Amino acid sequence: MLAALLVLAAGAIAALVFNAFRSNLVFFYSPTQVAAHEAPAGRTFRLGGLVEPGSVKREGVRVNFIVTDSAKTVPVRFEGVLPDLFKEGKGVVAQGKLESGVFVAREVLAKHDENYMPPEAAEALQKAGQAQERAARSLVTTGPQGAGAKP
Repeated sequence: MLAALLVLAAGAIAALVFNAFRSNLVFFYSPTQVAAHEAPAGRTFRLGGLVEPGSVKREGVRVNFIVTDSAKTVPVRFEGVLPDLFKEGKGVVAQGKLESGVFVAREVLAKHDENYMPPEAAEALQKAGQAQERAARSLVTTGPQGAGAKP
């Protein structure tokens, strides 16, 4: 009886620890993944990419900007003080939730020097660039009229 009680208690503790771990886990997504609806709806996640040049609009402490991975874009809204290194055309990682197509960030992180970018953001940008190159090559080989068109 005591052994069964210990096993039951250990199972309950493991379930509580797993649940706490899962609820605090924050995943990273690129704008392309967000556009493909791979990001969790109603849950906190990290969005990473580049701040699109010309997209930063300030209204007091509210800042609206667009994050891009060169293939897709996601509008972001943030209220608060941005990091000193936050600049258009530079890498950024924002943590928050997607609400009605707008990513509402509660935290914004900027890269800390010219050579650093979070590995997840660098990989997402690289994948988006490769996808754009494939699309451009496809357009060049098939032409704007489609497959089989003569150059």
